[in-house]
Order: sequence, then structure tokens, then C-alpha cells
Amino acid sequence: MTKNTKDKTPVQRLLVPSYILTISRILTTISPFLASRFAAKLFLTPFKYKIPNREKEMDENSIQKTVLVPSMNREIVTYEYGSSAKKVLLVHGWSGSGTQLAKIAKELLEQGYMCVSFDAPAHGKAEGKMSMMPFFIKAIHYMEEQHGPFEAVIGHSLGGMSSLRAIRNGMKTNKLVIIGTANNISEITRHFAENMKMNHKVARKMKAYLDDRFNEDMDILSGGESAKYVKTPTLVIHDEEDVDVKVKSAYEIHEELENSELMITSGLGHRRILGNEKVINKITTFIAAQSL
Repeated sequence: MTKNTKDKTPVQRLLVPSYILTISRILTTISPFLASRFAAKLFLTPFKYKIPNREKEMDENSIQKTVLVPSMNREIVTYEYGSSAKKVLLVHGWSGSGTQLAKIAKELLEQGYMCVSFDAPAHGKAEGKMSMMPFFIKAIHYMEEQHGPFEAVIGHSLGGMSSLRAIRNGMKTNKLVIIGTANNISEITRHFAENMKMNHKVARKMKAYLDDRFNEDMDILSGGESAKYVKTPTLVIHDEEDVDVKVKSAYEIHEELENSELMITSGLGHRRILGNEKVINKITTFIAAQSL
């Protein structure tokens, strides 16, 4: 598969085995109820992968610890990359890991920052099979307690949405950068169902099941909803050809933020955007300007 084809293929399609998609199609035809339960399990199950070469430098040169986060009674793996009084927290996306933002981290180190990150439960080197957004949020608060304060927080995809929520909940930081971040949970479930070869009826049933399981409307965790309460200067970055999270989410979140700047790129998709030189330069400039 070429790079261009990968960029135009949602990450779930790339990581999910073909037999899973076959089961999804069959269950959708036979029973939307059973399909919704199957979809919910898939939705909460991140896929792990081998560390890409571009992330190995950070992996090999960071101090890593497995720690228990009391608020959720689950383990995460923490990364400390570099050494400086100026710290930046990096928050990976779904099925990502603490080294996912390695290219950004490398440039930040050269600019005199220390980068701190983590593998969320069931991600990267962390134990577990299932995870969910509230775990990301609790991990972020734990990282602030143990390693903060942070000059800035950088979150990709679900990591961006979780960072918005953590700041809404009281986390303090000077700057926030969110990349490829979705706005609406209901929309995420619809896109997920589509990628799993399921229909919108299954998506609605899955969303209702998740709301019931976690005893709250998951839409309150949506990026735009959290953004209404975020005063932190924020840089919103998104690619107009992102097939995992539609670019309209960036505009919607930007509209809700009190103090934000919008950067729209083209041709980088949902993942390559993390290694783009212009994007990284924009991020480091944005963060450094705050520290003057």
C-alpha cells in the first residue's frame, strides 16, 4: 500500500483484520443489536503495533516507568525525554503510544524543553485490552500531579479531545496544541461504524449502550463542548484531507475557544501531519512565544 493510499484510508481500516469487517457486516444484517455490542467492544479496544523507526530514538533515549494511576486503578507507562525545567506534556491518540509525537518532541528538546508523555491503559507498552477516553483524562491529571506544571500540552486526535477536557476540569498550562482532534462523540461513533462496515442504526445503538454503561451522555466529552470553557491560548491544527477526523471539527472547536489560532494544512492526512516540518515549526514557535 502506497503512502498516498494509506493517507486516504481511515486508521481503523488499516489496523482491523479483514475477518473483523466480515463479522461486522454479517452482524449488521442479522441483528443491529448484536452488531452494536460487537461494535462497542471494538470501539473500546485499541490496536497495538510495532514501534516505527521514526519513534525509536525517543523510545531508546527516554526514562520509562510503569505506574499505577489510583483514580482509575490502572497502569500507564510514563516517558521522560530530555531534562529541563520547561516541560511539555505530549498526549497520543487512540491506538497510539507515548512516542507517537516523537518528531515534535525532538524539535522541542532542541529548543530547550523536556517532553513528558505516557502510554494510556491498553496502549503501547501499558497492560490491558480495553481503554476509553476517561482513562486518558485521568492519566493527564496524574501526569500534571507528578510531573507538572507544564509549559504546554500537545494532544493528537483523542489526545487533543482529552486535553481539552482535562483543562476544562482544572488543569493548568500556558499553551495548548491540538492536532486532528474530533469535535463530537456521536459523530465519532458514526464514522467508526462506517469504517467497520456498519450502518448508522448500529452506531446509534452503540452510542446509547456506551452512555448507559458509563452512566452519562458521552457527548459531554466532545471537543467543542469542552472548548467552551477553555481560556488557555490554543493552536488548532488539522489537515483538510484528514479521513479519520473531518476538518470541520477544527473549525467547530476553534469557534468555541475563547483564544485560539487555526492552522489548516493540505495533503498530510491524520498521521503524517505529526512529522511535517512546517507544522512542527509552527508548534514550537507558538509554544516559545508564550515563554518569552
